[in-house]
Amino acid sequence: MAGLLALAVLSAGGWSAHLGLSVREHLEATRSALLRLRAVAGVHDPGLMAGPLADARWHAAEARRLTTGVPWSTVTYLPVLGNAATAVRGLAESAAELTDVLGGLQRAGAMLAAARARFPGDTRHLLVAVRTAEPILNDALGGLAWVSSGLAAIPRDTGVDLLEQSRGTALREVEELRGRVAAAAAAAALLPPMLGGDGPRRYFLAFQTNAEARGTGGLVGAYGILRADRGRMTVERLAANTALATSPVPVVRHGRDFHRRYGPGATRMLSVSNLSPHFPYAAATWAGLWERQGGERLDGAVATDPVGLARLLEVIGPVTLPDGEQVSASNVVDLTEREAYARYLDPAARKRFLIEIAAAVGAALPAALADPVALLPVLGHMVSERRIQIWSRHEAEQRRLSRMPISGVLPTRRGPFAGLVVNNSAGGKLDYYLERSLDYELGPCRGGLRPSTVRIRLTNDVPRGTTLPSYVTGRLDVPRRSHLPGSNLLWVSLYGGSGARMTEARLDGHRTEVIREIERSHPVYSALVEFTPGQSRRLEFDFSEPASAEPPLVPVQPLVRPQRTRVTQDQRGCAP
Repeated sequence: MAGLLALAVLSAGGWSAHLGLSVREHLEATRSALLRLRAVAGVHDPGLMAGPLADARWHAAEARRLTTGVPWSTVTYLPVLGNAATAVRGLAESAAELTDVLGGLQRAGAMLAAARARFPGDTRHLLVAVRTAEPILNDALGGLAWVSSGLAAIPRDTGVDLLEQSRGTALREVEELRGRVAAAAAAAALLPPMLGGDGPRRYFLAFQTNAEARGTGGLVGAYGILRADRGRMTVERLAANTALATSPVPVVRHGRDFHRRYGPGATRMLSVSNLSPHFPYAAATWAGLWERQGGERLDGAVATDPVGLARLLEVIGPVTLPDGEQVSASNVVDLTEREAYARYLDPAARKRFLIEIAAAVGAALPAALADPVALLPVLGHMVSERRIQIWSRHEAEQRRLSRMPISGVLPTRRGPFAGLVVNNSAGGKLDYYLERSLDYELGPCRGGLRPSTVRIRLTNDVPRGTTLPSYVTGRLDVPRRSHLPGSNLLWVSLYGGSGARMTEARLDGHRTEVIREIERSHPVYSALVEFTPGQSRRLEFDFSEPASAEPPLVPVQPLVRPQRTRVTQDQRGCAP
């Protein structure tokens, strides 16, 4: 909680009395202890946290005691200093309550650490400890909500700039912590049942190939069945995408808007099942295709990609393939997204190679999961980058998941929104070289509306002078027509905010027509855009959006290369 109580404020306005100095010293000592606590928190050793936490709790309690007595209360009624004194009392009260919450979180961490130490590698006992920690985390979440409301009630206008800055900093940091604890509480509720704590679970495991873009990331190149039983996970029945047959009828129904936008094939064929960025659509289709082919009923679906495998290999370490080749965090993306196409001209041989990599990582996965604390930072990166997405068939679990980034849900909340989604329409593997940038510029709110502009730049960064395999550069969209090797065709879609209305679209500076559709309350504007090797194309969209004080949301499609995103906004007139 760095900077939470940076309060050299009691010397302002001539407050030099012994009481004021004492409060100031205790608050500064609290801040110092919280800084020490933050420094050791990353080590994940609850024992190291005990000392700084005890110091923070004692000093915060003393600051609260001193500011709740009659002398301090008297100052709060003074005409000039009253608001500042009230604010200091509020900060002291919030600091004391916050350190109580941190004490509960420290106990939960100690409980999990004890389970790991007493039963090393035993995920069953760890799941029991996670279940026990859940009510503690929920209590902490309630405590943080109380702290946040207390900080929000502190007077804004005190006449002391540093005091007002401290209030704002404290509120932001408490809200940030509240978000992390909410995620931990949800994970504590979901992990035990989803990892087989109440009986074995089976999930469709999709390996997406981002070299051919799809809405959820990439074409499903291989798949398997992930089995979870009392916390232990194994990967079974790995196969190439061609092993999952097309269904003659839809295996699931996602509604009229979905059918109009994506066509009937999206619920019958694996290759086009994940055109939508809304992961539950794809996941339910995958489960349906598997079950129709004669597989057992599945509990959900999980998807990852080569970048996700690279993240996992950071923890697992290199894995060795049957022929002795090593696959590591540093080479797995290039191996699977580029090198494999050059090495294996026979698609069947290339798919066998990819399955070997998936099998080697899957075989090493149980050992990594045995130490979840080491895995947590990596999983955090995977979730934030959408390198892992999860869907549960169990309704209560899915409702909870849908509020978390790991669900891959296309949200339906109102507010500013700009989501760029590309789908490969050429049938090649050139999206490995795709560069993306998005600028979202929001104007001031007036009369219930605000103008905005989204500027998209896409570049086909195919290396010049390099001969690529025809499987990579092939154009299946019009196979009989001649194309410059390395050219690409993308179905580019921009998802706007609910209630937003596009007023003009431009391609490379010239006004252009786009297809207008709806998906999950979002207006969607799409165009087919062709790229020659090395070419950049610019799409611009002007909008009239409903006025909103909500923060802009700009989800990023998980492709090989990261998207460069910039958001600027003029908040005039947008206050709630």
